[in-house]
Amino acid sequence: MLQRLLILTLAALFSTGWAVAQTKAQPRAVSARGALDAEELNNIGVFKRVSPSVVHITTLAVQRDFFSLRTSEQPSGTGTGFVWDDSGHIVTNFHVIQGGDRATVTLNDQSSYPAKLVGAFPDRDLAVLRIEAPRDKLPAIAVGASRDLQVGQKVYAIGNPFGLDQTLTTGIVSALNREIESVTRRTIRGAIQTDAAINPGNSGGPLLDSAGRLIGVNTAIYSPSGASAGIGFAIPVDEVNRIVPRLIRDGRFIRPALGVTAGPLNLGQALGAPKGVLLVNVADGSPAAAAGLKPFGRDRSGRIVQGDVITAMDGQPVADLDDMLSLLETRQIGEKVTLTVWRAGQTRKVVATLGSSD
Repeated sequence: MLQRLLILTLAALFSTGWAVAQTKAQPRAVSARGALDAEELNNIGVFKRVSPSVVHITTLAVQRDFFSLRTSEQPSGTGTGFVWDDSGHIVTNFHVIQGGDRATVTLNDQSSYPAKLVGAFPDRDLAVLRIEAPRDKLPAIAVGASRDLQVGQKVYAIGNPFGLDQTLTTGIVSALNREIESVTRRTIRGAIQTDAAINPGNSGGPLLDSAGRLIGVNTAIYSPSGASAGIGFAIPVDEVNRIVPRLIRDGRFIRPALGVTAGPLNLGQALGAPKGVLLVNVADGSPAAAAGLKPFGRDRSGRIVQGDVITAMDGQPVADLDDMLSLLETRQIGEKVTLTVWRAGQTRKVVATLGSSD
């Protein structure tokens, strides 16, 4: 009898507990959120305005089977780009398409189009593609400026990290005037450093200011693991806005030239010359020859004949050949430049009319 009573008591308790649990296992009442703050509203607004201009780029490479010799296309990489104009020009990093035989651009509405390479400038890790798409699907990104950026400004990055399309990350301008290395091992100066998360797949995507304007092209991350570690770099938009129109117009970036060959840095040190571009050859008929520049050489007895060292261009110091090439990229063919030239302890200024590097 006692055992039966205990069982009935336990059953009653379990029944009551079950009823209470059932009563509590109901959706909770939703608390009112309140208005979004100004920063959240701006984040949302920037993404809504700019994301239609951001595209996903997939590159394909042709591979041949070793045994059957059959060829097939295999994905070789992915990255990000953005719409430059409603003619279908797409800007991205050169390294995004490097090594690919074909590229496909996927727009914000998930429609895809085959892309043709218009032009590339590997020294600045920039490339322009073109797709044939309706103009109403090609909202051009708003272009800002990078010359007046300040450390601490808020920035946004939109891209396709790890193949996850249309991802927004936020951060600030962490530093300015950084130097990074391009795929050709040329130095890219003036790069923007940001702590906005940039991961594999973000390359070629836009870095934006708080107004949603393009201020840079995300190009690299600094991370031992290969994932974002809070240090990313972007090519400044002033560079982009100078190079892209010339790639569209000419299919490549033709650098103005002086027609000189520079000696190695240690040669200048051995000869006691100042920092600059030490000339070891001046091409006949070149702008440098017309300006009266002379290379270092040897006389018949083997003694060094003093030549010229270019130490500045239009008042901007030139420490080496890379410095001079970077300055030449900001000029146009046919433009006159004033060179500061050192020879045998004497400094003078000469004017040269720039020619073509072709």
